[in-house]
Amino acid sequence: MKGITFPKLDGSSLKIGIAVARWNEHITKKLLEGCKEVLLECNVLPENIIELETPGSYELPYAAQQLIKKRGVNAVVCLGTLIKGETMHFEYISQAVTQGIMDINLEHDAPVIFGILTCLTEEQAMARATGDNNHGFGWGKSAVEMALIGK
Repeated sequence: MKGITFPKLDGSSLKIGIAVARWNEHITKKLLEGCKEVLLECNVLPENIIELETPGSYELPYAAQQLIKKRGVNAVVCLGTLIKGETMHFEYISQAVTQGIMDINLEHDAPVIFGILTCLTEEQAMARATGDNNHGFGWGKSAVEMALIGK
């Protein structure tokens, strides 16, 4: 992993939620694949990886909250992709999702990982969702590490 190192993580006792947006699905699916791959490498049991899809990134904080409250997960990874367009929409959604995820982090006893790509171009997003630079890997490991802190 470029830029960060992780200790050896054993997530065998954890239940991890992944809330993933379908908007920009060709990118978010790659993030999801990377995230799930690393959760399995960290010994999270397949049946303890709970996925929940949302229409877009704006809905991710609510999905994270429901995964914590109703599914009893130890951590949630929110996966989405926001790409700057010609209007202010990008800025409004980015700010709302960021604040929503932070609010869920502080309101509940389970960490919520900010796995939202906020890029200027689709090419930038793809570069961060594929190959060895797939950010889903780091976000999955972050979820396990943070969940273990709370155990």
